[in-house]
This record gives sequence, structure tokens and C-alpha cells, in this order.
Amino acid sequence: MTSFKIRSFRGGMWIVAPAAVALTLTACDVQVTNPGPIQASFLDNKNALGAIVNGAGRNLAEAMNWTSYTGAAIARELHPAGSTGSFGITVQQQNGKLTVDEGDTYWNTAQLARWTAEDAIRRTKEILGADAAKSVQVAQALVWAGYANRHLGENFCDGVIDGSAKQPYTVYLDRAEANFTEAIAVASAAGTTGATLVTAATAGRAGVRLLKNNLAGAATDAAGIANTFAYQMSYFITDLDQYNRIFWAGANQPYRAHTVWNTFYESYRKTTRDPRVPFDSSAAQLLGDAAVGSLGRVRWYFQTKYPAQASKINLSTGWEMRLIEAEVKLVANDVAGAMTLVNAHRVALALVPWTATNATEAWVALKRERGIELWLESRRLGDFRRWAALSRPGVSDDMTGRDLCFVTPKSETDTNKNFVP
Repeated sequence: MTSFKIRSFRGGMWIVAPAAVALTLTACDVQVTNPGPIQASFLDNKNALGAIVNGAGRNLAEAMNWTSYTGAAIARELHPAGSTGSFGITVQQQNGKLTVDEGDTYWNTAQLARWTAEDAIRRTKEILGADAAKSVQVAQALVWAGYANRHLGENFCDGVIDGSAKQPYTVYLDRAEANFTEAIAVASAAGTTGATLVTAATAGRAGVRLLKNNLAGAATDAAGIANTFAYQMSYFITDLDQYNRIFWAGANQPYRAHTVWNTFYESYRKTTRDPRVPFDSSAAQLLGDAAVGSLGRVRWYFQTKYPAQASKINLSTGWEMRLIEAEVKLVANDVAGAMTLVNAHRVALALVPWTATNATEAWVALKRERGIELWLESRRLGDFRRWAALSRPGVSDDMTGRDLCFVTPKSETDTNKNFVP
């Protein structure tokens, strides 16, 4: 018996490798004795569907791993603390810039996550036929596709679908909404076994609808999600690529490449002890692992939101839903109603609530609270970009001169004949 995960698709062949999340197959089902390419047609088998769907989730985890870390540096959720090579923050990124010659990995992993999830949907539907309409595996593939497209829509400047011409990044959000809507229907038809996926897809759709400025739809979806709900992406200790990258880059094994020093979260945590933005320090290692430009060696405060290689990253939570509802109320100029929801988690954590005497102050509080709630979850750049596009009042962080999305890399623009910058 062999366990494997789907890694990528190249020239009609799926690339497979050992996985922590995998389906165990009997020898008569799929012959895979060593990691390597197998014909894609060999996976047209009901017994292979679990591996295909899990592989799509694994690819999304890898994509999130890269953008959550680098995006955190760009959005000043973390500050560079040294190395610029492996698990480091490059000089350009230290200056808030996401360049075409450094974007291959972010683009390729994110597009691979989208493609494999969408191909998993197609393949499972073809194999299962009428049963696909109530299949938990199809629903899970749709959920992965929804989050993969949301990830692209929140983090990338341009929309490109399988070698298409350049499109607005909102094409990803349209696809994500469709994925989540279908996932809700399929998971609902699956009965109790699909209940968690119904909630995850509804929460994911609420976030996407907010990004699309469909405020009524976002609020309706968010209202059905309990405060305690959390849908998370898993990481593993199986190999280096499956470690939580934010943890490993600051775990002193050997990297001390980032720090919470000199960010909003440093002073905020010291003042409030808010458990959502935890960090610590070491008496033995006071400084990051290399000089940071003209600053030299900087103080090393390591985040502890992700305390281990296998720490999970949130995809959607109930507390995020309360902030979606708050934003909808704030757009409608219901300052009091918005602030009640902005402060809902603060009250639950016995923290001092934010106060606002007008709409602008309420927007500052909302933006700040979303930054705290979604810290290090690969979500901050998407917020900054949409607030800027919609001219939402109130400034919570100074992003002057810093990029708000990952650019399309040269590897895409040089090889995609349909892409016109």
C-alpha cells in the first residue's frame, strides 16, 4: 500500500509525493511505488479521490505559507530582523516592495492551489456522476477552490486564469463566490457529514462578498456563523515544506529573520496583553540574525501565535464574521451598532473596548481590530487595498509607499502570450 499527495500537474501527468494528509490505496487500485509522475488518467478512480482532494488542500496550505509570511512583512505585521536568503525577507520586501523578479514562488503556488482544486472538482464530478451532488469529497474540493480563489483575490494584483489575458483581480473573487455557493449546496445535500463544510463555505463566502462590496450578502452569511467557529489550514512536521513558515523563520533553528519589534503589535501587546497577538523574547538571543539596512541589528521579539511547525492558520472564524457585520453597519453610518460588534471579542476577552465619537474614529477602530483579529493570516493586504479603493475613512497603519498586492511575475508575463501588461 502506498500513501501519496498531489503536488502539481505537468504535461498530462500528476506529480505525487509522500504526504501527511493522504489516502491509503491498495496495490490493485493505483500503482505508485515511489514518488514521481503518474499518468493523470490513472487517477480516474473513486479510490483516488481522497488523495486528489487532499492534495488540493496541501497546495493551498503551501501558497498561504508563503504569502502569509512575506505579506506580513509588507503590511508591517512583522518587521524584518535579519537574513534575506532562505526563510528571510529580501531587501526589496524590507522596503515594502513586491517585485516582478521575486514573485515566482508566490504566484506559482497560489495558481497551483487554484488549478488543482478546480481540477479536483471536475474529476470528482466526472467519476461520481449523479452522486457528486451530495458528495462530501466534492464539497471539500469546492471549499478548497473557494479559499484558493479568495487567497488570490486578496493578495494578487492581476487576474490570470490558465494562460488567459490579464483580467481584474476580482475574477478570483467571482470564482470564489461561485465555489462557496456550490459547496454549500453539495455539503447540505450530504447531510450531517457535510455540516462543517456548509459552515466553512458560508463563512468563506461572507468574506468574499465583503471583498466584492456585496454588503447585504456578506452580513446575511456572517450572521449564521457562531463566535466559536474556526476553520483552519493544517501544517505538518513531515518535511520542511510543510512547516508553518512564519514559525520556522523565527524559531531560532537557526532563523531569527523577523520580529514584532517596531510594529503596532509590539506596543499594543505590551499595553493590553491581548492574547490574539502574542510574542516573546529570549534572554540568550536579544537580536535578530543579521543587520537590517541602516538599522543594524534589531531587537528580536518572536511571535507565538504559531508556536510550532504544525501550527494551523485560520481560514475563517466566527469573530471575523462579527467584524464583517460591524463593517456593514459602519458603511450604513450606524456607528453605535458597528462599535458594539467591533468590541464583541474584546468584551469576551475582558479587554478595554475601543471608543468612537464619530464615523471616522469608528473606521479607525474597525481597521485596527481586523488587524488584530486576522494577524498573520495572509489577509491584511487585501483589506488595505479594498479600503483604499473604496476611500474608507480613518487610517490605522501607515502604508505610504508600500505595495498592496503581489505583482504578476516575469515568469508569467514572459511566457503567457495573452498577457499584456
